[in-house]
Amino acid sequence: MIKGSEIRKADFPIEPLLLDRWSPRAMSGEPISREELMRLFEAARWAPSSFNAQQWRALYAHRETEHWPVFFNLLVEANKVWAKNAAVLVVFISRKTFEYNDEPSVTHSYDSGAAWENFALQGFRQNLVVHGMEGFDYERARSELRIPDEFQIEAMAAVGRPGSKELLPEKLQKRESPNDRRKLTESIFEGPFGSQQKESP
Repeated sequence: MIKGSEIRKADFPIEPLLLDRWSPRAMSGEPISREELMRLFEAARWAPSSFNAQQWRALYAHRETEHWPVFFNLLVEANKVWAKNAAVLVVFISRKTFEYNDEPSVTHSYDSGAAWENFALQGFRQNLVVHGMEGFDYERARSELRIPDEFQIEAMAAVGRPGSKELLPEKLQKRESPNDRRKLTESIFEGPFGSQQKESP
């Protein structure tokens, strides 16, 4: 699996892992063990969270199990084309209120995103493909996976062993490469929103 740093260039020095991780689609269809998957969830477990509430939860299905068709059929057709070769599909959800007092948890999605990032980075370290998705039916996910109303459905992810890009349709083969990011000056501002960032002398 190609490393992102072979193509990407950071404007400021950062940990190589952050450049190297990216989201391929090509997977071999080979299974991964429960232990391999649990290592990803263990990494997610140690993400920071407000009040250490750990609002994130995850539902998952290994391929060739009774649960796989339910998860797989939630995907839009464009994602089914490549995710059919995943070893595991995961649905990430987050609790909208704190368990200890039932008050709103304003940062439940933010904290769940931190857990997802740990999950994805650990997967990359294990030489696995980890690809996040919003292309699935959220309403059907709630009903078919029996997700309670107090949880927000955040995203899905496909996990698997790297495969040849030739396993993908030609259109996706052309996209099977680490992508770039917009410049920091387009995303961050010192002061109010939209303030022009000034370079230090």
